[in-house]
Amino acid sequence: MPVAERKVWAQELQATHQTGVTMSCKVVCISRTVFYYQPTLTDDSDIIDALNDLVEKHQRWGFPKCFKRLRKLGYRWNHKRVHRVYMELKLNLRRKSKRRLPARNPEPLMVPEQLGHTWSMDFMSDQLHNKVRYRTFNVIDDFNRELLGIDIATSIPSLRVIRYLDRLAEWHGYPEKIRVDNGSKFTSNVFTDWALAHSIKVDYIKPGCPYQNAYIERFNRTYRHEVLDLYLFKDLHEVKQITEEWIEIYNNQRPHDSLNDMTPIEYRNAA
Repeated sequence: MPVAERKVWAQELQATHQTGVTMSCKVVCISRTVFYYQPTLTDDSDIIDALNDLVEKHQRWGFPKCFKRLRKLGYRWNHKRVHRVYMELKLNLRRKSKRRLPARNPEPLMVPEQLGHTWSMDFMSDQLHNKVRYRTFNVIDDFNRELLGIDIATSIPSLRVIRYLDRLAEWHGYPEKIRVDNGSKFTSNVFTDWALAHSIKVDYIKPGCPYQNAYIERFNRTYRHEVLDLYLFKDLHEVKQITEEWIEIYNNQRPHDSLNDMTPIEYRNAA
């Protein structure tokens, strides 16, 4: 029988039968020392905070690695004590967690001081009259909001993305920086290796913050309003044809509010 229960019995004997401490302790078979003993409660809050911080940063670490790391950080808590707290926190159980994006600190959105410095790009999706879905890959120059190109296909994998960017670079040169969201096409090794090979900095926006890529988001709205939502396309050839005609209008005829009502080409020539 646990000692704690015996102490409770001894206290009940003293209360109900008016027995002394010595007699009640003999009845329940514990010493007076044990009866009067009050355990000292240790404050484990520092250990709890340290373990939680480690597990948050290193979700795949088990107890041995966590304990060794605590020692390297200068903590000298007893191995058994740390393990007890580790088990009480149930950190030994398998933890299910979503895959997380690495922490990124995008630069504030600003207008580049020269043409070709920064490109913004994004994907859009729509469907033809026969319900077949297709995607568009839109690329603009942040300096004058010039539309550099739109690639249209039913599927646009990472390899097609970099091939299209190489084609644009033949006309405009490679940019110093590219601003994109955290889509799989832009976080793939194919894309990041391509950017590294051409000394291009990839500036990822924070997840859930499309306003950090406001130039391309504003363009997407214009493209959808003036082209995609305006026509009912029967095939991809028709989408490409109408889009090519509209690109000419967008760059050379359509006034842009943020460019003092100049077109992108007029603003480029005036710079």
